[in-house]
Amino acid sequence: MTEATSTNGAQPTVALVHGAFADSSGWNDVVAQLLADGVGVRAVPNPLRGISHDAAYVAGALSQIDGPVLAVGHSYGGAVLTNAALRAGNVVGLVYVAAFAPDEGETLQDVEADSKDSVLTTVLLQWSYPTGDSGTQTEFAIDPDRFHDAFASDVSEEQARVMAATQRPVSALAFGEPTSAPAWKSLPSWAVIPTGDKAAGSDVLRTMAARAGATVTEAEGSHVIMVSQPQVVTEVIRQALQAVSA
Repeated sequence: MTEATSTNGAQPTVALVHGAFADSSGWNDVVAQLLADGVGVRAVPNPLRGISHDAAYVAGALSQIDGPVLAVGHSYGGAVLTNAALRAGNVVGLVYVAAFAPDEGETLQDVEADSKDSVLTTVLLQWSYPTGDSGTQTEFAIDPDRFHDAFASDVSEEQARVMAATQRPVSALAFGEPTSAPAWKSLPSWAVIPTGDKAAGSDVLRTMAARAGATVTEAEGSHVIMVSQPQVVTEVIRQALQAVSA
């Protein structure tokens, strides 16, 4: 967990949780804009080893932030926060950025199966990693040749090649483990939905945001809208901060 600045009085700290096939660097421009506003920010690394493991890690990281927290998740990071936020005990609001907000008992593989916009399952490479008990588990990465079109179509091809080369694979457990009681049923939420999201699927994002009762902002863009249009994401975070600080 990296700390960019400390909490200023009662204003919530913004905790940013990245999703699969990525790391915290995807938040860089959002972090810079929030720091310029004098907002406390922390980027919380997501282990990408499965819903239960990642939610426990993220909840532990959030609980160690002094004062209230506005939790912001991208993609799979939204599913992790859905499971972790209540456990942390200090989260006062959720912002879903092209992010999953599953309900209790749902798995992401079932959610994605219903999407007509997502192409994610057609672009994945299957690898394996050791589990530490002499066994192995499956993990997935995005085919670098398909990364730009499927994941980051509104950044340059050069930038997408860098993102593809530095992506972090995600465990199959991230897609197969069911969600526990979802935090969005108890906390106010906001959602940024890119209209051209072919990874999570814009249709899935709209359905989940509506079910969560989130305040929705739609913008033209790909799954990595926090990279291509950080000002859109930052403005929604500002709106959420204002609401939870009132």
